[in-house]
Amino acid sequence: MTEDELAALVGTRMPGGTRTLEKWWVTLVLDAMECSADDGASHPTFVFLVATGSMGWTWNELFDIFAATEADGPMFGETNTSVHTPLQTGETYTVRGEIVSAARKTGKKTGVFDIVGYRLDVLDAQAELVASTTNSIVFPRRVENV
Repeated sequence: MTEDELAALVGTRMPGGTRTLEKWWVTLVLDAMECSADDGASHPTFVFLVATGSMGWTWNELFDIFAATEADGPMFGETNTSVHTPLQTGETYTVRGEIVSAARKTGKKTGVFDIVGYRLDVLDAQAELVASTTNSIVFPRRVENV
C-alpha cells in the first residue's frame, strides 16, 4: 500500500451496527473485570466494547482494508473515550464510525509503519450521541509492501 493509497482511506465510513446491552452480558463483563455490579453498563469500558463490537467489520476485515493481516502484528495504539451520557443496561445503541487519520512513519528501530485512527460514535434510540471512542492501530510494514 502506497502512502497515497493510505491517505485516500481517510474518511472511509464503517458499516456500523447495533448492540443491546443485555443484563447477562453486562454482568459477565463486570465480573471478568472484577468491577462492582453497581457500575452496570455505565462503566466506560462498555463504550469501547459496544463500539468495536458493532463497527460493522471484523478486526480481520479492518486489517484487510489497510493491506495488513493479523500475522503482520498490528498493535493497538492510543485510545480516547468520551462519555456524554452513561450507557444503560437493556438499551439498544447504534454505532457509526469512520477512518479519521492515516499516516506513514519510520522509526529507527521499528522501520516503516502506518498509524491509522478511527472514531466510533455510539448513539441512543433517539439518534443522540451518547459516547465516542477514538483509537489508533499501528500497522508494521515490510519495505517490500510499501
